[in-house]
Amino acid sequence: MITKTKLHPRNQHLEGYDFGRLVADLPELEVFTTSNPVGQVTIDFKNPLAVRMLNRALLKTHYNIDFWDIPADYLCPPIPGRVDYIHYLADLLARSNNQEIPRGRRVKALDIGTGASLVYPLTGQSEYGWHFTGVDIDPIALNSARQISTLNKLDIDLRQQDNPENILRGVIKPHDAFHITLCNPPFHASPEQASRGTQRKWRNLGEGHSKELNFGGQNAELWCPGGEIRFIARMVEQSREFSQQCLWFTSLVSKRDNLQPLHRILKRAKVADFHVVEMAQGQKTSRFVAWTYIKKSQRHLKLD
Repeated sequence: MITKTKLHPRNQHLEGYDFGRLVADLPELEVFTTSNPVGQVTIDFKNPLAVRMLNRALLKTHYNIDFWDIPADYLCPPIPGRVDYIHYLADLLARSNNQEIPRGRRVKALDIGTGASLVYPLTGQSEYGWHFTGVDIDPIALNSARQISTLNKLDIDLRQQDNPENILRGVIKPHDAFHITLCNPPFHASPEQASRGTQRKWRNLGEGHSKELNFGGQNAELWCPGGEIRFIARMVEQSREFSQQCLWFTSLVSKRDNLQPLHRILKRAKVADFHVVEMAQGQKTSRFVAWTYIKKSQRHLKLD
């Protein structure tokens, strides 16, 4: 697999942040700006308030989102990396659409664990006009997502997952049909593991020991029993029940070591096809796995 070092070619953040434009659109950002050692304008990414304000500016400037806020201590996602996932999903769908990227509300996307930030529906609707259904187990996160959707006058279907053991069951209804699912699963296996991950991030930022995360995160966002491998394995298992209601199931995979066991899990599920799509944000590499039960000869994008 080829390791990419840049964002997707269609990513609006490919060349970095235009802080002059961002501050012009959201003047509140200016107090959080500073200069790095080479004189470039930036923010202090160790400051959660600065990160949140940057996200608000990015969503306003690039994605026409006038209102965006999240409850304290909820995950504040890095926008460039999140929207990269959307662009690669568009490329995946194009394979079943005569190599043309499908646009418009007839494209149906299911966001598993949409979160308080609603980041994937916001960016995906803006970039491609797709219709999103967002699912979450956390009622506070869903209330935040509803507020963002309502105040921006967006049409996003939001659903509560009531059973923590379920991922697709209980939220995909008999009449539903989706072209794509997306998911950023909790990747830690325990609170202790999540805490160690927090400490690594702070050390990388040069801050030593801290209990805080600059991007925040609730328990359900950061960890689940068995970590991401168990989460995705359950998702694969349940996807078999909805094999004819979705063209492509996908999930981010944070740990490269999990790809080999996932390969075995998908083979046992007897999927018709699967792909690992590599992405990169600067020096950080990421990936998602995609699988389908629909044979290639029947894999034409139906936009009914």
